[in-house]
Amino acid sequence: MAERKDDHVRIALEHERDRRGRPSDLDDVELVHHALDGIDPARVTLDIDVAGMAWRSPVYVNGMTGGTAHTGDVNRTLAIAARESDLPIASGSVSIALDDPSRAPYFRVLRDEHPHGFVLANVGADRSADDARRAVALLDADALQVHLNAAQELVMPEGSTRFDTWAPSIAAICEAVDVPVIVKEVGAGLSGRTVARLRDLGVDVADVGGTGGTDFVRVENDRRAARDFAYLGGWGLSTPACLLDAQDAGLPLLASGGIRHPLDVVRALALGARAVGVASRFLAVAVEGGEQALVDEMRLWRDHVRAILALVGAASPADAVHADVLVRGRLRELAELRGIDVTTLARRRAVDGRLR
Repeated sequence: MAERKDDHVRIALEHERDRRGRPSDLDDVELVHHALDGIDPARVTLDIDVAGMAWRSPVYVNGMTGGTAHTGDVNRTLAIAARESDLPIASGSVSIALDDPSRAPYFRVLRDEHPHGFVLANVGADRSADDARRAVALLDADALQVHLNAAQELVMPEGSTRFDTWAPSIAAICEAVDVPVIVKEVGAGLSGRTVARLRDLGVDVADVGGTGGTDFVRVENDRRAARDFAYLGGWGLSTPACLLDAQDAGLPLLASGGIRHPLDVVRALALGARAVGVASRFLAVAVEGGEQALVDEMRLWRDHVRAILALVGAASPADAVHADVLVRGRLRELAELRGIDVTTLARRRAVDGRLR
């Protein structure tokens, strides 16, 4: 498992470099420019509420890694930068530390370096309720992520495929822990039907975790001797597709998966995400540029998100859902096939003027 953790970082960075400059479904989301709607960026607050959780930023560092000396160093860099930029941060799956307590410091560093910040622990849906409690205790976590990764497990050489046990396990975890539970996909997306099921299981928030970012099917296929699952690369729903599909599913939504720059953050907020997770971009800066480079990058993202919100007249991240949005191309086709009327998104300002 430790070797796999290091493999994931190495392969994910290779794929991040390969993805740069490639189109995304997020490019099919266009914010309509109204030239007199802008406000002073100084009026924009970045504070948000996610199911009662108070965050100082709509951008959070999503779960990535941990469990080895190398990934522990990466986590230290991520945590220091998150602290200096006042961003929430999630751990990678702590399962390796639950099974081998000697690995715990490689995760605990997140809390040690971000002692007063919002920290999320992370376990798989196949873990027990007791494991979930131990994960929260390990990080003194403010919330718990439970990740779903069926496609990854299927391709992973040592993967666990008892997928039919996951729903009752999630319900048990929700009953057992005393912090909010966020269920996230790791890159294949959450459909509206899935989010509705999660709501019924007692989950507080859904992180759609769509395609467009790290493709763990490809990552795990690269670890296979035969590399025989290459054709499954790209499996799943994109992040904006999930946001459209799950908009009426009854849970607050977070968006992650393929977030490349601050404009993507505001696009996701405009489609209904309460906050937006970034992983591979911050990982690349952490590994390639180091601590100060990552601090600078995270602060730039905060400043640019604030600026783009001001450009569309949104005084807060929550106000972005009143911006006019055009949905085009492949994303519009998916919406039509799923029975989602995206034309109403293009005429929001004709209905309400609540941006200011």
